[in-house]
Amino acid sequence: MNDFVILTDSCCDLPAELAQKWELEVLPLSVHLGEQEFLNDLDGRSISFHEFYEQLRNEALCTTAAVNMGTFQQKMETLLKQGKDVLCILFSSGLSNTYNAGQLAAKELVDKYPERKLYTVDSLCASLGQGLLIAHAVELRKSGKSIEQVRDWLEENKLKLCHWFTVDDLNHLKRGGRVSSATALIGTVLGIKPVLHVDDEGHLINVGKARGRKASLSALVDQMEETMIDPEKQMIYISHGDCLEDAEWVRDEVLRRFHVKEVLINYVGPVIGAHSGPGTVALFFLGIHR
Repeated sequence: MNDFVILTDSCCDLPAELAQKWELEVLPLSVHLGEQEFLNDLDGRSISFHEFYEQLRNEALCTTAAVNMGTFQQKMETLLKQGKDVLCILFSSGLSNTYNAGQLAAKELVDKYPERKLYTVDSLCASLGQGLLIAHAVELRKSGKSIEQVRDWLEENKLKLCHWFTVDDLNHLKRGGRVSSATALIGTVLGIKPVLHVDDEGHLINVGKARGRKASLSALVDQMEETMIDPEKQMIYISHGDCLEDAEWVRDEVLRRFHVKEVLINYVGPVIGAHSGPGTVALFFLGIHR
């Protein structure tokens, strides 16, 4: 029986219409801009993605908050009471407390509902990397795989979900402690753009640099060329921090170099965007390793 619900959080950055089509249950993280709190809704109803990035460009003070245990528990219990099994695919534990909150909530409920199945997966992914992992889970569910089979596939393959990204302004990474003040200053003056990825522990890692924007965008596709598997079967996801033209440039470069199954582009949502900033472009695909 493969009739189970996939529960995730809004750091998956999937388009709202896809989440609805796939019947996902999505819990939003939140951001504080100055004195105001906004939910990181997939459809931008709390704050539009463009408006959020405009506020960042105007140097608004921004902090973020994970989904708490109580919110997870309430949603999980509602689904379990409806007689549904639940597979949770959650934001990397290396970047947020969201997974830990979800895992603790699940532990509280598994004994209370012994007739139901409730599993949590630490995606070790972020943004549309998490979204792409969910897309594969949805396909597996549609093909008739059981909740355990989907969970096991996720655990076996999540470290093959490659995340490569670059940012246009190093100062946002500096504020988050990802690069030093000296690196941010020198990089800004010299036009050096970092090339980063998410490692096997789900942390952001600075692995290279490129001189100029186009070189950094091209470097993402170069990394893809090195490790991608079965390109003709691949769904390629690209997310961006309010810089659609750059994301489209990466898409066009991917399509020029490879014959892939499909390419999806969407925003980096406010929670992740608060740390990566406007001008972020990220490329996600399955590879032989991260």
